[in-house]
Amino acid sequence: MARLREYYQKEAAPALMKKFSYKSVMQIPKLEKIVVNVGAGEAKENAKVIDSVIADLSAITGQRPMICKAKKSVANFKVRAGMKIGAKVTLRGDRMYEFLDRLFNVALPRVRDFRGISPNSFDGRGNYNLGVKEQLIFPEIDYDKVDQVRGMDICFVTSAKTDEESRELLKLMGAPFAR
Repeated sequence: MARLREYYQKEAAPALMKKFSYKSVMQIPKLEKIVVNVGAGEAKENAKVIDSVIADLSAITGQRPMICKAKKSVANFKVRAGMKIGAKVTLRGDRMYEFLDRLFNVALPRVRDFRGISPNSFDGRGNYNLGVKEQLIFPEIDYDKVDQVRGMDICFVTSAKTDEESRELLKLMGAPFAR
């Protein structure tokens, strides 16, 4: 969404530059991409599961997902190499900002007993990972057409060098961190 991108350029970037006293505008951290991943382990018994995962992901993100296949055979999980076991979408540009806006302002507040997202889910390199327990929090998903409740992993990849910079960037973008 153009509104969030404009806000970043006019408000968030100068605030970050001032707080961390960068010498160049190129040092200011920015959101590079958002990866939304759904693992569907039950797809090994029922191939139609992947179709519903793809339909849900494309409705949520507005972009066609990529099917993920198993790289190795694992006998304990009854998975063979090449089996379809999930789907993922990588969002960049305007779609990324639009998804971010919908996630923070529409979807997350719909979570039952929501008190904010964990401020501890940074990976040490400035990226943030968020797990969602059900796809029903997104308004694009019709409750009656859902065959099974599935969770998803959402990864925010930033150009920040430290977790503190990334936390401040996401906070300025509207991330509802728990206190």
